[in-house]
This record gives sequence, C-alpha cells and structure tokens, in this order.
Amino acid sequence: MAARDRVSATLRQFVVILIVVGVAFVALMAGLVRALRGWVTGPLGRIGQDARTVAGGKLDHTVARAGPPDVAELAENVENMRLQLVHELGTVWEAAAKLEEQADALRRSNRDLEQFAYVASHDLQEPLRKVASFCQLLERRYGDQLDERGQQYIDFAVDGAKRMQKLINDLLAFSRVGRTTDAFVPVDLRDALGRATQALATSVEASGAEITSDQLPTVAGDPSLLAAVFQNLVGNAIKFQGKDTPRIHIGVTERDDTWELSCSDNGIGIEADYAEKIFVIFQRLHRRESYEGTGIGLALVRKIIEFHGGVIWLDTDVESGTTFRWTLPKNVTRVSIPPITETVAPPSAAHQGAV
Repeated sequence: MAARDRVSATLRQFVVILIVVGVAFVALMAGLVRALRGWVTGPLGRIGQDARTVAGGKLDHTVARAGPPDVAELAENVENMRLQLVHELGTVWEAAAKLEEQADALRRSNRDLEQFAYVASHDLQEPLRKVASFCQLLERRYGDQLDERGQQYIDFAVDGAKRMQKLINDLLAFSRVGRTTDAFVPVDLRDALGRATQALATSVEASGAEITSDQLPTVAGDPSLLAAVFQNLVGNAIKFQGKDTPRIHIGVTERDDTWELSCSDNGIGIEADYAEKIFVIFQRLHRRESYEGTGIGLALVRKIIEFHGGVIWLDTDVESGTTFRWTLPKNVTRVSIPPITETVAPPSAAHQGAV
C-alpha cells in the first residue's frame, strides 16, 4: 500500500514537472516569436511595404533602415536601388524633355519648309517665267538686229531660267515624298511601269529603246511615286545610253518577305567607286554640257523606295551596263484605300538626270 502511494506521488510530481516544462516551452516560443517578429519579420515587412510603395510609383518614398544589422543592410541596399532608379529616371525625363523640344523645333522647321515650298512653287517661278518669256520676245522682235554674241546671251538667259524652274520643280517633288499620301493602296507594278514608259514615250521613240520586263507583282504603295521610280530609272537608262540601241529590262525575284526588283541596261555604266555618291542629292558624275539633269533623280528614287520600306543599291558585280536593284515589302494586306491627295509625278522626271 505504501509502495502504491509512493508511485502515485511520483507520477503526480512527473505530471507537474511536464506541465511546468510545457508552460515554460510555450512561454519561450512565444518570446521567440515576439522577438523574431520585432527583430526580423517586422523590419522585413516594413521593407517590403516600402518597396511596394516605391514600385507603385512613389519614387520619393524613403526606404527606412531598421532591424538587426543584416536586415538594416538589406534596407540600405533597397534604398540605394531607389536612389539609383530616381537618378536614371531623371536622366530619361531630361532626355525626353529635350527630345520634345527638338520635336517642336522640327515641326516648326517643317512648317517653314512647307511655306518655302509654296513660295518656291508660286512666287519664285513667276519671275523665272517672266525672264524666259521676255528674253524670247526680245529675240523675236530684235533678233535680226543682234549679232551672234547677243543671240548667245539671250540663249544663255533663257536656258538658265528654264533650268532653274526645272530645279525648283524637282526639289518640290523631292520634298513632297512622304507628306502627300495618307496611306498606301495595292499597286500593280505593271501599271506603274506602263505609266512610266508612256511618260517617256518621246525619249523611247527617239532612241529606239527596247523595254522588257518580267511578270511584275502587286505591292502596297503610292501609284504615282512607284511610277516615278520606273520613270527615273528607265529615263536614266535611255539618257546614259552607249553606242548600241538601249535595251532595258525590269526584272523581279521573290524573296521571303520582299520582292527584289532590278533595272538593267546596256548603257555606259557606273563605276563601283560611285555606288553611294550617285544617290546623294545634287551629285553628278558628268558635266551638264554632256548630259542634262539636276542631280536629284536617284536621290528622289532612294527616298521613294525607303518611304515604301525598301532599299535600293547599285549592283557593282555586272560586267557591262548599269543595274539597279531595290526591294519592296510583299505584304499587301491591311492596306487601306483612302483618296490620295497630290501624289508626286514630277513632270520633269522624264528628262531629268540622276547623276
């Protein structure tokens, strides 16, 4: 009986000890949780909240340094990232402001250029027409009283006025590319080539030129501008002909996303060293006395091709004659068909020289 009482007492003491240990363990764990929350998770939560605030757009919100050294170092690193971001964005905003200023200046410049184009197309050409007209009247009325030198002076004046008027027209055509068309339409390049050869009918008949072509595709573009490309290239091929009858061929090769077109002739050719120079406005390879022109033709062609999303180059691998190659995108879907206003088909392009 005494032994049973001792065992029961021992068990009660053991249970009490277990309860005390359990309470102490719970208290210890509660203290650890509070300490962890106060020293680690709390500061980390505040850092996370500060980071979310900054990420939400409030870049002036400071990420506070708090908690133990490691957590405080993390907060400092996040704050340094914020400061770096503010600095970088400040640079971007400054660049954007300068870009907007440049855009405004460009818009003003474009307005000035448009005004100049208007003046050039009206006010500047009127005096030239008067000079040419009165010189011709002077020649008809007093031509029998002029010696050879006087007649030559009148011819120089008339020729200079006509060349200046032609130069103004060509510059206007060059400046209008990309500003007079609202959207592209499907263009059958066979029709564009037909328009070009029709415009060149006088030159074709006088030279006896033979013009052939592959089966040309349909592309998205401005009909008059694409016709002007053929008109300039074929016109140059006729103008810079060799001793034989001009033979001109318009070829086409299908690529993955583009059509590669070409204009080949049997003319005098162009040296490879001038492959880039010929596309620069006003650049000429021949004297005006040998070949007429303003030096704008090929610059106009390049601008039109690039406006249509393509590139043009001189094929320097041909052995004789001249071959120009250019690309045009194949995709003609999603093409709207609005009315085209004042597209460019320069009347002087039939006779102008690119180089």
